Amino acid sequence: MGDPAGCGPQITVQAWEQWRDIGERPFFVIADPAIYAGSVPTAEIETPYDAHSVFGSALPVLPIQLASQSELKVGVPSSDHAPTTIESISQATRACLTGEAAAIVTNPIAKSVLYEAGFEFPGHTEFIASLCSEATGDDISPVMMLVGGGLKVALATIHVPLMRVLDHLTPDTLSEVATITHAALKRDFGIAEPRIAFTGLNPHAGEDGTIGTEERDLINPIAESLRQTGINVSDARSADTVFHEALNGAFDAVIAMTHDQGLIPVKTLDMWGGVNTTLGLPIVRTSPDHGTAYDAAAAGTCRPDSLIAALTLAEEMCRNRDANRG
Repeated sequence: MGDPAGCGPQITVQAWEQWRDIGERPFFVIADPAIYAGSVPTAEIETPYDAHSVFGSALPVLPIQLASQSELKVGVPSSDHAPTTIESISQATRACLTGEAAAIVTNPIAKSVLYEAGFEFPGHTEFIASLCSEATGDDISPVMMLVGGGLKVALATIHVPLMRVLDHLTPDTLSEVATITHAALKRDFGIAEPRIAFTGLNPHAGEDGTIGTEERDLINPIAESLRQTGINVSDARSADTVFHEALNGAFDAVIAMTHDQGLIPVKTLDMWGGVNTTLGLPIVRTSPDHGTAYDAAAAGTCRPDSLIAALTLAEEMCRNRDANRG
């Protein structure tokens, strides 16, 4: 569902209008049906399986009720709706873990709104990983990857202030992110022999230690260790050229050291169609690569491009997982 006061309801309606004609797999939304009243035909369903029979003529909705529906104002964030937003995520995760649904495509949330209601996770990614870990008993470390503009970019650190990046950029972190990315490129993207590039942290990838030593002392030794295990990953490459190299076929994915280092090229190349996907989960999860867009929601000018791209990528990842199981 996402934040019901944001762009989620509008882009869901628009995505259904297009997806019912082009998508191989139907989708359903876990939300209060009243959110979509008057926009498109809706059909309340009792189980995820019911979506198949109604998808061609109505938006399937697995109903949950907003805690304070009368207070919903499009474009105006409110923590009153946070419990319903969180419950929607929880139910979607459970549906995938039980096999009732093939993938989760999460509409945007506003973290600050959820925090006001006591939400204790940094965002969707960590919450879904925690739910999966609790259900499976496995220790799950999620990796954020952005897909768009011809690039696949995983992040070694995510929502971390720049002054604290080195607290999180450790040998274990880099090794884990590269290992998960390598496995996901094979399982979820169907790439038999993935080629991965590490970006450098410093300008010019440290220039042989003259503009910083993190590449020489941290990134490159981890890359060499990973290569010894059969993971094809480069030493740190200058971030101002490596994305161009990837676009020209030298690498299948890039692992960026910081959030903005990785997101800037993806959003520059494909602002409307970028997708955020979570690697390392036992389920498939994708999301539009944008926020709640309260202003656009209030104006009624939301675009569904990124949600449709997220649905398309989820479908592709499901097909690849099915093929790898077969």
